Amino acid sequence: MNYPVWELYSTGGGLLMVIIAVVHVYVAHFAVGGGLFLVLTEMKGYRENSSDILDFTKKHSRFFMLLSVVFGSVTGVGIWFIISLISPDATSTLTHHFVFIWAAEWVCFGCEIIAIFVYYYRFGKMNRKAHLKIGWLYFLFAWLSLFFVNGIIAFMLTPGEWPETGNMWDGFFNPTMLPSLFFRTALSLVLAGIFGFVTAVFIKKTEFRETMIRYCAKWLILPFVFMMIFAFWYFKALPDAPRAMVMGRSPELIPVVKIFMWFLPLLFIGSLAMAIRMPGSVKKPAAFVILAIGLVYMGAFEWIREASRRPYLIYGHTWSNSIRVWEEEYLNKNGLLQTAKWIKNREIKDDNMLEAGREIFKIECISCHSVGGPLNDILPLTSRYSILGMDSQLNGQGKINDYMPQFMGTSEERMTLARFIVQGLHGKKDTKASADMQNLPVKIPMENPVKIPEFDEEKSEYVLLAWSDSGMYTIPDSKQFHGMGPEGNNLFAQLIRRGETPEIVTEDVELTYKDSGQKKLQNLQITYDKTLNGTMELNQDLMAFAAESIPVRPYKDDGSFNPYPVFTIEARSKTDGKILGKTRVVAPVSTEMGCNNCHGGKWRAKGSGGISDQTSNDILTVHDRISRTNLLDMAQKGRSIDCSSCHSDSISGAEGQSERLNLSASIHGFHANYLTEKDGDACHLCHPSSPDGNTRFFRGIHKSLDMDCINCHGKMEDLALSLLVAEKQAGKKSADRLMKYLSPQAVQNIDQVSPRKPWINEPDCLNCHVDFQPPETDESEINMWTKNREQLFHMRTGEAGIMCQACHGSSHAVYPTANFLDKDRDNIQPMQYQKNQYPIGANKNCKVCHTIDMEEEIHHPNMLNMFRNSEL
Repeated sequence: MNYPVWELYSTGGGLLMVIIAVVHVYVAHFAVGGGLFLVLTEMKGYRENSSDILDFTKKHSRFFMLLSVVFGSVTGVGIWFIISLISPDATSTLTHHFVFIWAAEWVCFGCEIIAIFVYYYRFGKMNRKAHLKIGWLYFLFAWLSLFFVNGIIAFMLTPGEWPETGNMWDGFFNPTMLPSLFFRTALSLVLAGIFGFVTAVFIKKTEFRETMIRYCAKWLILPFVFMMIFAFWYFKALPDAPRAMVMGRSPELIPVVKIFMWFLPLLFIGSLAMAIRMPGSVKKPAAFVILAIGLVYMGAFEWIREASRRPYLIYGHTWSNSIRVWEEEYLNKNGLLQTAKWIKNREIKDDNMLEAGREIFKIECISCHSVGGPLNDILPLTSRYSILGMDSQLNGQGKINDYMPQFMGTSEERMTLARFIVQGLHGKKDTKASADMQNLPVKIPMENPVKIPEFDEEKSEYVLLAWSDSGMYTIPDSKQFHGMGPEGNNLFAQLIRRGETPEIVTEDVELTYKDSGQKKLQNLQITYDKTLNGTMELNQDLMAFAAESIPVRPYKDDGSFNPYPVFTIEARSKTDGKILGKTRVVAPVSTEMGCNNCHGGKWRAKGSGGISDQTSNDILTVHDRISRTNLLDMAQKGRSIDCSSCHSDSISGAEGQSERLNLSASIHGFHANYLTEKDGDACHLCHPSSPDGNTRFFRGIHKSLDMDCINCHGKMEDLALSLLVAEKQAGKKSADRLMKYLSPQAVQNIDQVSPRKPWINEPDCLNCHVDFQPPETDESEINMWTKNREQLFHMRTGEAGIMCQACHGSSHAVYPTANFLDKDRDNIQPMQYQKNQYPIGANKNCKVCHTIDMEEEIHHPNMLNMFRNSEL
């Protein structure tokens, strides 16, 4: 942020660092162990009085000198060049705080160069003891170089008390300094044997060649046990967060850790194989194969070490994009473009948005990601996103999966970066930046006005009221998974015998339901017991008839989309079969679940709804990556994934697995981290409630009064926290991970958030309509939930036994409604019985059931006052 950015697009993502650093570190470790190898092998030659061994040692020292001093020096300088350009801020921190350590290391390295030159060029030309002393001096200086560099490298992962004290020695002698030093020392001895193979296999004398190869094999085998012990010590010394990264929190590390674990025994087996007598034509390529295995093993170790400190370059001090930890709060408040140096576009305007986004990308992303390159390419990682989806991903970045830093800057800068990635890098002409503009609806033909059944106020003896208990029943309609909520719609009905004192009829009567449009079930992925026609069953507790789990779908025979199919309800006498009452009711259903806003793909069914295979695959892939499952593989083998088999679901009754979060807490808790500050848009992204969508299920009077989801349910953060608090109190530790970065919006802190269970503790109408009076607010107060299922709007009855929804309509479709397909599609019964759209009995229209004007408020207080919003 404080330095110019070196733009490496295709070769970015750390590619140059990987190529140069891994090779250098491989050679540098050989430079340590190889020094001891030289001096001990020379001593072996003197001890056995073997000119062959001494000759081998001299030749090996020439190879050693050229590789470690010449090639090692060049690659070492290359590392400094690369890191100073890629991460100048972190490089500055390391050089300034450890300047004396670096000075000591450079002195040791200079002594190494002098010692190895003297060792090689004076081999056989000076006193044995003096020459051996030169060899021992080289090894001492080489190991001291390792000692000094190791302390600084270990500091980057575990800075110890240095962040608090600022003391150089606290940083240098950090928690992983010693275990790392011992591990690297043992590894350097193993590498000495590996590089020894390279020169030993070219010895011409067969017997001597086999002797020296077996000698080199011992250098692999003997330190091997110690290396494994020190590796375990090193791992145990790691703090919890880096250890979790190694154990799989970072999906990128999983294959690397597997390589590290598999190549370790390969090295051991390879060294044993080299000790077996084989022709030279076999051992020569085998030696180079082992050399390559060692290089891969070293690369895997360094990759794990580097990645385990993510999302930091210097743990707890500098983020991986070189922004220092304490700068984050300032950037979020004042903006990245206003703060960073070397910036051209300080302000974001319509005509510079992509250019400004590019500058944000260079600061926040390019240090870790390439663009179209072989390493950590950002293009396939972001190809599925719309602008809104990309913005949501950036919003949640670094929260649940903390191997990346969070976005730092204002919400405007975050959206600008999202635009650059989607439009600038991918070239998409996507201009969608709000949920209302996502997945623009297909051209759904306007329905013919629904036919209102007849009712004769003078002659009709019965009133038949019917409703769906849910204002919208939403299903994924996916081949890959199901179990996200109920798999069928529920219709309820009450038959009322009219009179001065009406009565609810429950005996000697049969109620039937019949779909008025769907002749076939379209796109069904599950087998159901119910059909679209049948007999309703009496619920004695509710004094109502019910047809539950009707497998209705929002598709007509021709496949076109219709989220509001109409059912006909008839009540007949069991005695003579006479029709006592007949009405029609909407059974709302939608497959417009907006998963593709972030997970990519199109609608599954003619561009109007349903989760496509592409979208499903991405959802399961993300779940597998984060939760370490294999759902995608199971789905591709033909098994449909039932979400509620693991996550309990109150509405369907699925018990799930007791240790896992319930389905609502999982979904809302996870996505709330990505959808903060979006108010109603957070709801529209997933639910079919967008006012410009294909369903627009929020269609009752509250919508006409310009209210939104959050007026009753609260903002996404508050909704999610209330569910997660309940799960945390139930002892489910995973709730903490989802709650960590969520801040309540309606109260001061999380301690003030009351726990609630989904589908049981819901917003109560009486929160605003206190004592059934006109509301003084349009927002339901947080923490005021229904106490049990019986208090839910769709389960409640008035004092005379009439259910609330019978007169007021379904949740989200409270009378009067305005359905975009047909204005009165949800107002059938008010229009049938009283020729207006208002709740049954509104405006003193009690004669619908009572046949006389009423002066007493029987069902609930305030019911005899005039309907306040009659202009709607």
